Amino acid sequence: MLKEILVPDMGDFDSVEVIEVLVSEGDHINVEDSLISVESDKAAMEIPSPESGIVKEIKVNIGDKVSQGSLLLMLEPSAVTATEKPVEEKPTEATAPAVAPPAKPAESAKPVASAKTPVNRVSPTANIDEVSFSRAYATPSTRKFARELGVDLGKVDGSGRKGRITKDDIQNFVKRALAQGGGGGLGVAPMPEIDFSQWGEIETKALSKINKLTGQFLHRNWVTIPHVTQFDEADITDMEDFRKGMAAEYKEKGIRVTPLVFMMKAIVSALKNFPRFNSSLDATGENLILKHYYNVGIAVDTPDGLVVPVVQGVDRKSLVELAVELGEISIKARDKKLKPSDMQGGCITISSLGGIGGTKFTPIVNAPEVAILGVSRSKMQPIWNGKEFEPRLMLPLSLSYDHRVIDGADGARFTAFLSRVLSDTRRLLL
Repeated sequence: MLKEILVPDMGDFDSVEVIEVLVSEGDHINVEDSLISVESDKAAMEIPSPESGIVKEIKVNIGDKVSQGSLLLMLEPSAVTATEKPVEEKPTEATAPAVAPPAKPAESAKPVASAKTPVNRVSPTANIDEVSFSRAYATPSTRKFARELGVDLGKVDGSGRKGRITKDDIQNFVKRALAQGGGGGLGVAPMPEIDFSQWGEIETKALSKINKLTGQFLHRNWVTIPHVTQFDEADITDMEDFRKGMAAEYKEKGIRVTPLVFMMKAIVSALKNFPRFNSSLDATGENLILKHYYNVGIAVDTPDGLVVPVVQGVDRKSLVELAVELGEISIKARDKKLKPSDMQGGCITISSLGGIGGTKFTPIVNAPEVAILGVSRSKMQPIWNGKEFEPRLMLPLSLSYDHRVIDGADGARFTAFLSRVLSDTRRLLL
């Protein structure tokens, strides 16, 4: 027979709202298991079950108003409930066990470690701030769930009524942490402290603020993103001849036309042909956000460290306009006048070391972007044209990308397309 489970006396509360249903049809519940969470203007509480059994039908939904006597669910009671305890048989004289006299404790016996002795280990809730956890707005079952996962409720944003934190909020918080490499799951041992002065004279110099922030971002990106780097070369002989002609023309106007502006236009053309490169993973790591704008980050070397200002709307600007803007942001970067907004919203980053040297390198993806292009110093090389070797100016390209989003074949296609565009700047008009 099915039994009706009703809302018990809740004291001063007349009518309260159901904010969480904690059981499902078919669940086996025990006495005192929580059935629903309710909330008034003053407090939240959970309604326990008076009996054990199997939930057959739930009669309330989230958002319903209930009061004393409201029907919660239909329960198929277990054979034995809290009010029907089995009668214990008293032992007869024939079956009564003999009582042995208590053994005398050994005078010098040492305590033996029990098999159930808890192992000294780090608690999953070791990083919970108890003050912020206690102040968070959540039901008891949600708090228990958060402790089981080691989540500090003080860091979770609530999506429920009046900002109440739900179990879904906690699950989404954990997904975001995992997607960003949180939780310290890599198990990397800390660096040992070493006294370097034992081998000679030393000097300690504090890192700049930019160095510290850049180091944190790069470390996070390196350990959480599966990097692959695709190397290629672009024949920029014709592009460089055209650029030098432009540079001479605009030098009198104080405009410096560098190879970088051509790369910016070429990379936008590549993004349009390979839109997956112009995307980002969302915080859960389960969805891809495709962008329909083209902002390019430019890594700038400053005396205090590396910064990446972003040039907005590269697809809508001419080579000359980009040259002017590049000159302006380079000055702002070196004068420490960049604002946070100047370094946000990038789709892809270009890191050019051509003015310094090197043949190729593996740049680190600037998350949440999914790719970064490294450019090294160009040099003349003998290239076979089918009849003879001829000197051509070759530019080394190093494309690092997030392998969760981009396959190796697409990485190779991207650099091959980019090489073709840089080799024939007329393609920028297509």
